[in-house]
Amino acid sequence: MKLESIVALVPMRHDSKRVPGKNYRPMCAKPLYAHIIETLLRCPEINQVVVDTDSPIIIDGLAKDYPQVTILLRPDHLCADTTPTNEILVHDTGQVPADLYLQTHATNPLLKSETISRAIQDLRKFYPEYDSLFSVTRLQTRLWDQLGRAINHNPAILLRTQDLPPVYEENSCLYLFMRETLLTRRNRLGERPLMFEMDALEATDIDEEHDFVLAESLMQQQK
Repeated sequence: MKLESIVALVPMRHDSKRVPGKNYRPMCAKPLYAHIIETLLRCPEINQVVVDTDSPIIIDGLAKDYPQVTILLRPDHLCADTTPTNEILVHDTGQVPADLYLQTHATNPLLKSETISRAIQDLRKFYPEYDSLFSVTRLQTRLWDQLGRAINHNPAILLRTQDLPPVYEENSCLYLFMRETLLTRRNRLGERPLMFEMDALEATDIDEEHDFVLAESLMQQQK
């Protein structure tokens, strides 16, 4: 398989508990979802952008401003906030065929099209040695578990943080996977996933109100 046909999937719920209405809340004079949509549309490797949503606001906005985007109305049984994302992706990949799927979120507004292209190129380069890809952020800081035990360092040896062995946080910015992997494992990650490192600020994810303020401030500075 050459992984030629690529579909981008962006799940967007209407409701959000921690930041109400965040997916369509204005950020820098556009609804939040517009930023990731425009980023994906600028990515030459992506053949189709698909939004899965239950939001009338998002559906109307996409139809008006981004008619080239495919809208999938999320079924009622997948609308609960406890529904695993992987189950939503099983549904979506069954509606829109592709060799490879890229999944990201509206809550990653600083993600760049150049970064997405680089991730796709990396997986194409190393496939089938690696069968999927997920983005990560490097951490070089002293980490402890909930019992006060050192995770990645020896407290008796005070290394500089830049000399610590790095650990990597799954930042949820982007995933690349095939439907067969999703069906077999009920997971976006295959047996041999490739970690794709990206800049921590670019990977800013909006989970809380302060994240929204930070992302908007960073976007204003970039512009």
